[in-house]
Amino acid sequence: MIDKKHQVRQIFDSIAFRYDFLNHLLSFGIDHYWRHAALKLTKFQAGAVLLDVACGTGDFAIAAKKMGVKTIYGADFSHNMLKLFNKKSDWIVGNNIQMVAEKIPLKKESVTNITVAFGVRNFYNIQEGFNSFFNALKKNGKATVLEFRLPSNSFFKAVYKFYFKKILPVVGGIISGDKEAYSYLPRSVEEFDEKINLPELLKNSGFEKIETHSLTFGIVQVIIATK
Repeated sequence: MIDKKHQVRQIFDSIAFRYDFLNHLLSFGIDHYWRHAALKLTKFQAGAVLLDVACGTGDFAIAAKKMGVKTIYGADFSHNMLKLFNKKSDWIVGNNIQMVAEKIPLKKESVTNITVAFGVRNFYNIQEGFNSFFNALKKNGKATVLEFRLPSNSFFKAVYKFYFKKILPVVGGIISGDKEAYSYLPRSVEEFDEKINLPELLKNSGFEKIETHSLTFGIVQVIIATK
């Protein structure tokens, strides 16, 4: 557990300076659509207070801001990611927290929404993370999870695995200078998809209503859990 925490922080600290560029390049720009679709499905209410967990350099939070959410907190384990987030968005300086998802340092029932994009598989204990989400959310609050998955269609799964295992690590490694970081990504996605049932874990944490949505031939999932 502890080893994974330090590994994840080291990986994301090391690639932070190329993170945005590689996200857009390696997803062919579709990551913008994924974030927008997930936020649109969330249906933010007036007066929403958002905590974006594993926020990275802030693209998900920035997209939420553009959709009208006024109060946003960013949280990430990587200090370098948070520094870049502050540079990109002066409106959130002071609202960023360096933390792990399993120990959210907010009062119980203090936010209406929690979002996490492509970060759940990096939690060192996903169940504890979701328990922490549940405690931080107000009644009827929503947790929105945007995450990769392996497509069910055999053809798309084969193409997806080839790209993730053969192309992405090479391109990502060359541009970022950290081959291990972009070898970790496909390994983490495949292991995550085989072992983790996100809706089940969210139910275990106490969430009552859970919606699941698939995007782009099933390579990305959006799960919205309501307290």
